[in-house]
Amino acid sequence: MRLYCAGRRVVFGPLGMPEIIMIFIVGLLLFGPRKMPQIGRSIGRALGEFRRASNEFKRTVEDEVAAEEIRGVEKDLREIKTAGVDTLKKAIEEPAAETAQEPIEP
Repeated sequence: MRLYCAGRRVVFGPLGMPEIIMIFIVGLLLFGPRKMPQIGRSIGRALGEFRRASNEFKRTVEDEVAAEEIRGVEKDLREIKTAGVDTLKKAIEEPAAETAQEPIEP
């Protein structure tokens, strides 16, 4: 969890310091001082696992977007190649057709 400084108050995301203290006191009353470290570790592990899963999902989405962009570029390159080959064929065929129509002088 990141700490943000808003003036003099330290804010944990949308929760302020008084809210965090109240949550800690309620947890202490409900679970007792012996269970609090174990609960803290469990919550920490769960948050770490969630962070890893969300990062993996984010990477997967970014990879798919990049792959889609690459497929689009490959398609554009194929179209350019086809257009270039067609233009080259026309350039070769037109002078050949003109030469064939001209009579050969002895």
